[in-house]
Amino acid sequence: MNFIQTLAISALPIIFAITLHEAAHGYAARHFGDPTAWQMGRISLNPLRHVDLIGTLLVPALILLVSSGGLLFGWAKPVPVNFANLRRPKQDMLWVAAAGPGANLVMALFWALVLKLVVGSPDMMYSEALKEMSRVGIGINGVLMVLNLLPLPPLDGGRIAVSLLPSRAAWKFSQLERWGFPILLALLFLGWLDSILRPLLRIFNTLIRTLFGF
Repeated sequence: MNFIQTLAISALPIIFAITLHEAAHGYAARHFGDPTAWQMGRISLNPLRHVDLIGTLLVPALILLVSSGGLLFGWAKPVPVNFANLRRPKQDMLWVAAAGPGANLVMALFWALVLKLVVGSPDMMYSEALKEMSRVGIGINGVLMVLNLLPLPPLDGGRIAVSLLPSRAAWKFSQLERWGFPILLALLFLGWLDSILRPLLRIFNTLIRTLFGF
């Protein structure tokens, strides 16, 4: 499969994995009392409202090209959330943060179900394309879920940790947020991020295979 074919098959699951992750944060925030994302028109299942030209399109395409389809990563425009507007800011922060990885889990299960149905059905014209699209969907959603659950602000896992820690410890831990992205980049370039994610993704993929009987 050449790069153009890989890009065409991968585009749909990648775009939805990245953009619906952000939409889920907005839905959860509105549910718990913060209308900021809704007022800015960011609570939508329309991917175009969340697409970031670089993070949603250019970076994933370049990574697919460089890695020959072996690696997937990207991001959307972050949904604005004012945690002070939440009815119980510290407690509700957990659910708003968890909504994004939760959406990725649901999408991974959806793509696994599609793969199961295609594998168990007679071959059709688009069977191989659907199989590959489903594998990409499982892969990108697994990566986004596991990565975002790492306990490092401003990742979702960091916000979940802030929500769960006692107030004083939570405040101190939240101060890491300004250094979160540089720390993440350092882990990436040193190869440590891969060492952290790989075993977690192995567990995730094993659970998917076990659940769907692959």
